[in-house]
Amino acid sequence: MIASVLVVVGIVLWAVLARAVAPRQNTSQDKFDVLIVLGYPADADGNPSPTEQARVSEAVQEYYRGVAPRMILTGAAAHNQFVEARVMARTAEAQGIPVGAIVEETHAMNTIENACDSLQLMHDHGWQSAEVVTSPSHAPRAAMIFSKLPVKWRMHPAPPLGPESSLTAAGKTTTEILKTIYYLLWTRQSKPCQIQ
Repeated sequence: MIASVLVVVGIVLWAVLARAVAPRQNTSQDKFDVLIVLGYPADADGNPSPTEQARVSEAVQEYYRGVAPRMILTGAAAHNQFVEARVMARTAEAQGIPVGAIVEETHAMNTIENACDSLQLMHDHGWQSAEVVTSPSHAPRAAMIFSKLPVKWRMHPAPPLGPESSLTAAGKTTTEILKTIYYLLWTRQSKPCQIQ
């Protein structure tokens, strides 16, 4: 019993440490070919959830700051019937982003697929570098995934649009620690992205 508890505690500590030391970038550049906005589920009515809205709004600000001239919005209908990339595209367009500056990636069902499918789109367009926009709690695990890809990248956390309760923040962090454990134990050994 004690040994089992110690193993679980050890695995949790491993995930927490891995998140703490995860790289946040592999380049010092401050201009990129593209912004990649990682998906998050829309609400039950197909409107952008607060997390999704925060990610898109931050990417829009980065676009207007001149960080990149275009954005890939990535995410399928992974958690409900609404395609995350399409909801995010509507949101970005409503904030003034030209349709021609938006590329929708509508097949990714998880963060690894977000990264791999975005990498394929980058390859197809000849883009070499990306700033990746996601939530602060998601950024460490996303960074672990992007660190395995042959692309110049930087994580850019999108702060929440309003204050979050400590319970909400703790819930997001706990969920991300559990997903990090899954990534470290099972999926990081899987094949890297297959670019065609």
